Amino acid sequence: MYDDTDTIVAAATPAGESALAIVRLSGGAVRALSDAVSYHGCPEARKALYGAYKAIDGHVVDHCVFVRYEAGASYTGEDLLELSCHGNPIIVRQIVDDLLARGCRVAEPGEFTRRAFLNGKMDLTQAEAVQDLIGARSEAALEAARRQLDGSVGKAVQSLLDRLLEVIAHLEAYIDFPEEDLPKEDEEGPMAQLIALQNDAANLIATEPTSAMLREGFLTVIAGAPNAGKSRLLNALLGRERAIVSDEPGTTRDYLEERLVIGRHLVRIVDTAGLREINAGIERLGIEKSLEQIRRAELVLYVVDQAAGAPPPPFRGELLHAGADVLVVENKCDLLSLGAWIFEPGASRVRVSAATGAGLEELRKAIVRVIESRSPALVRDEVIVSARHAAALRNMSAAIGRALDRLRDDEPAELAASELREALAALEEIVGKIDNERVLDRIFSTFCIGK
Repeated sequence: MYDDTDTIVAAATPAGESALAIVRLSGGAVRALSDAVSYHGCPEARKALYGAYKAIDGHVVDHCVFVRYEAGASYTGEDLLELSCHGNPIIVRQIVDDLLARGCRVAEPGEFTRRAFLNGKMDLTQAEAVQDLIGARSEAALEAARRQLDGSVGKAVQSLLDRLLEVIAHLEAYIDFPEEDLPKEDEEGPMAQLIALQNDAANLIATEPTSAMLREGFLTVIAGAPNAGKSRLLNALLGRERAIVSDEPGTTRDYLEERLVIGRHLVRIVDTAGLREINAGIERLGIEKSLEQIRRAELVLYVVDQAAGAPPPPFRGELLHAGADVLVVENKCDLLSLGAWIFEPGASRVRVSAATGAGLEELRKAIVRVIESRSPALVRDEVIVSARHAAALRNMSAAIGRALDRLRDDEPAELAASELREALAALEEIVGKIDNERVLDRIFSTFCIGK
């Protein structure tokens, strides 16, 4: 258990006015404090008690709902009290200040969840999921966080741990009883198991870009020639006037970036300067920035003015080799078409009118199809790992690779076992079985105070 002499307090709801606010405290003094601050005495565990909050000087701060949880049956694993008061920031401050005067201290960022982890209420992947759940900005991100909070990553890692331990036990047995000659199939069995572990780790590592996309958004760049309607399309997708729209070519000199939700997904959409051949000046700098964004994009919406004829697309080679999906958006479909645009045979195309809104729903559906084709783990509800998890899995795989090399070279089994213990330590770091204060500090420092 965490140090039960140390009782922490913090507001668990955001600052500002609201109907209700929650103040949370956890630690060994909770029961005594509950009895001291409530005019009705210490509330019965897990039952709501409505009553006055009595300050240390005897005056009533507010009428609150008190809910107390006993150690072992609370979020943190310690005695815990949650006070629901009126959501006036002054009331919240007065309650927190009163509890500080009674011997509590202000919780550090994420300390309630950190205590839950340290007290065995959740593994480290679940603790990380709490912050992802709070910060999710799309349905897809929210569902991925829920799965991780339910233990999806922890269970996957535990499966790898169990299988790796089996191989280590096999090698340790051979080390302890070297006089027992192992059959050839017993020598090859661990190697096959280790290769399978590497393959499974690689499959998990491959989901890391999806994790980044869920947090930051699917990078979608709007590109095309000047006056094709790129800025108007951005405004239409956002549903508000974000970009300046003008008939003058080259109005957009820098890129504009916004986030919006399309379907279940967060999209980071970037409007760029019009692409045309120009050798110098500030517009050329804007075009260079546009090309830089295109090289980073996962999807390029290449906007063409279907009412303006069919000149060859500028920088077509750059677009085709950027590594992004390209969706041709034939804009101004409400006007008479003067010619067919040829971008790439078989390229996906959507006809829209950014001015009238025609075709925008089809465009949104096309964007969703690209997102889900590039992130199949989302569609199949698979385990998705973060950058931290992926780094540990790479370390595990590298250690297994070194162990395999030693086994293939008939080096002493002790050396291979040593490498596998490093692989084991890398896996344990994911779920938090290794007490590394620096790792914990880095993770929980991003949390809000009351969580």
